Amino acid sequence: MTGYFDSPWPGEDGTPDRGQAPRIGAAALTGPLRNTARTTLMSTMTVLGRPGAVYLLTHDVLRANLGLPTRAQVERIDPETLAPIERSPRLPGGPMWPGGIAVHANGDLYVVYGRWAHRLDHRCRVKAALHLPVNQPYNSFVILDCGLIVTKNLSDATPAQLTVINPDTLRIVATLDCPEASIARLSATGDTVYVVGVRSIFRYHWTAGALVRDRDWQHDYVGDTRQSYGWDVVLALGQAWFMDNGRHRYRTSMIGRGVSPTANRLIRVALDDSGDHAAIEISGLPGGSITNPPLVDAARGIVIAFDSANRFLRAWRFDRAARALTPLWERAGFGCASHMVLLSASGQIVTNDYRRGGEEVVLLDIETGAEQGRTRIGGITQGVVFPSIGWSNDVYWCSMRRVARVFG
Repeated sequence: MTGYFDSPWPGEDGTPDRGQAPRIGAAALTGPLRNTARTTLMSTMTVLGRPGAVYLLTHDVLRANLGLPTRAQVERIDPETLAPIERSPRLPGGPMWPGGIAVHANGDLYVVYGRWAHRLDHRCRVKAALHLPVNQPYNSFVILDCGLIVTKNLSDATPAQLTVINPDTLRIVATLDCPEASIARLSATGDTVYVVGVRSIFRYHWTAGALVRDRDWQHDYVGDTRQSYGWDVVLALGQAWFMDNGRHRYRTSMIGRGVSPTANRLIRVALDDSGDHAAIEISGLPGGSITNPPLVDAARGIVIAFDSANRFLRAWRFDRAARALTPLWERAGFGCASHMVLLSASGQIVTNDYRRGGEEVVLLDIETGAEQGRTRIGGITQGVVFPSIGWSNDVYWCSMRRVARVFG
């Protein structure tokens, strides 16, 4: 984690292994939950910089509907009222897809949105810009321990291309074509990058100034099934964890929006041996689908997965020695779809439940699934993007056209 700024949540999912937990410090929420919310353009994520600094990434969508290039914007917001304190100019992006923002170890903000990368100072002023090589949207990035930035275009038909960027010069230092297309966002540990392709998971090591594919580590998770592609991978407990059946027809929610007739699955691949793998159905219901990663509590050995299309959430206990999952609890009729937040010190998870045509943020006990708090943040869309913790035992929740601060 030496490539990221020393804050509790400097990048999406907190850490590049997608732990969805505070990088440093402890946080807890107590019910009943309350919230402060505001309407935004398309909110993607919040990250934390210097003490008290909260940055929000948004982008426009109407221009895409009109066939025009889209733009992103970064705001430093008040940590309690959410009001903008400082704003970047509109950042050119081009083709639309929710991008990403992170605070680098050097203290600057980096944004990848559309076909552009930007470097901003802590006051959201642009320092440099880079036009990326493939005419497709790039879906965010990871920062390696060595400080280099690795990004990837979003592609479901042609091979995806990894691009390595020097953070000081904001210039490309390497590119490499993947063996297949890839929709999912990248994950990383140290200087190793993991890619979930449309049918396989594989990885690359940054060594001697180049990305080198690990040809001894790859797993074809689709095989002869009718499953569709996987989404973002979590690296925890010595395993790679992700879910498949990622193709869907999301509009205002994920409910009933699955495309494949099959149930979606939780997939495990051992990091030390890709031949050691398993796949387990989550709800067992047809038309299962998701947009995001599972959640793993490494301290407790608990894995959380879900089926957004069928409104189903399930937890297992993972025996690391036996590499086996044992069912722990489940919640049917629970409309979760977003990335989550793990409050490991208190044994809680923060997730969403889309019901009665609106978004609610819910606090659950990770051991039992028992509900500990709930608050309705407004808006008609189900969140499928990125929350973060805040500075004062609170959580920021992005739900497309809303951003909310949730607190006890």
